[in-house]
Amino acid sequence: MRWLPAVASVLLVAACSGDPTVGEVPDDPQATTTAPPSATPPSTPGFTLIAGGDVLIHPALTEQATADGGGKRDYTQLLAGIKPAIEAADVAVCHLEVPIAGPDGPFRGYPKFSAPPEIVTALAATGFDTCSTASNHTLDQGPTGVIGTLDALDAAKITHTGAARTADEAARPLIRDVAGVKVGFLSFTFGLNQGTARPAGSPWMTNILSPEAVRAGARAAKSAGAEVVVASLHWGIEGKHDPSPDQLRIAKAVLADPAVDLIIGHHAHVVQPFERIDGKWVTYGLGNMVAKHEEPKGPTEEGVLARFHFTKSGPTWTVDRAEYLPLLTDLGPPIRLRDLTSDPAAPATRKSQALTRTDQAVLSRSAATAGLTRP
Repeated sequence: MRWLPAVASVLLVAACSGDPTVGEVPDDPQATTTAPPSATPPSTPGFTLIAGGDVLIHPALTEQATADGGGKRDYTQLLAGIKPAIEAADVAVCHLEVPIAGPDGPFRGYPKFSAPPEIVTALAATGFDTCSTASNHTLDQGPTGVIGTLDALDAAKITHTGAARTADEAARPLIRDVAGVKVGFLSFTFGLNQGTARPAGSPWMTNILSPEAVRAGARAAKSAGAEVVVASLHWGIEGKHDPSPDQLRIAKAVLADPAVDLIIGHHAHVVQPFERIDGKWVTYGLGNMVAKHEEPKGPTEEGVLARFHFTKSGPTWTVDRAEYLPLLTDLGPPIRLRDLTSDPAAPATRKSQALTRTDQAVLSRSAATAGLTRP
């Protein structure tokens, strides 16, 4: 399932607020895992991080999962195409965009999502270690939805950041031990959907994006011991491959802070560029990792996995290898998530379309010149 190569996972399980008070929590004894080393270990010391785009559970995906499970919801076959890539990394990061309901629902799609808990167990089985949870849908089902989502992630032993059940939880940075390196994770959203708001008495239930809030969260994580900090940002304009002026402005402002080492972007539901800014990478938008919109448009069924290898040079951790792995949600039937770098079952015409469009978007801001490659 998930793996960290023969090291204990240090879990400070919480979201990091915009103005955090750093605290410590005991290690979770159930969180310690050991597993065999990767079949394809990094060529240089360090660690490899892989991240996916939006996990957006529309009703059609649940119908497919129910068919795959013979009447019981089972999303593992849907996600199986990316499992080898996910398991081969030292840490795998997902973006759970939707709230999670209990086993009896109710389950809903757009505009106010409520997804079955089996998607979380499938993410764990696929190899994901931690998820960002701050999105415009975080409070679709109110505080109850936040609590249910984080409870489900805890039950699956997936750590999380971006939303919180209590003020104390919101104030503690999430730091994981990744191949012996302490890595901090942050998650922020540009806002919430119309008609949804953070509860007046508990604004810490989800993190709202501003450069100042991200920098404060990153500094708190570094103060708590993180050697590397990864910020997941839910931002941009839906359906637009080009990053918005706000994305460009925020990326520069955030990466200018030494406390932030990488930005992973979400929300647009289509693939956006990768860019290296002052030696640090930003993925403006990874597209949908898995989704089935009511009206598929081609680009909304495409995404990428971002894979970064970090190495230490003196006191500084930097990315010495950056890769993108194009994905396709093959609508079948059956619906299946395809890794287009390795899956021979991907439909040829659709694969060609997806690769052409993804390459064009990802590389449109000189990422290839900066060292980005596709396996």
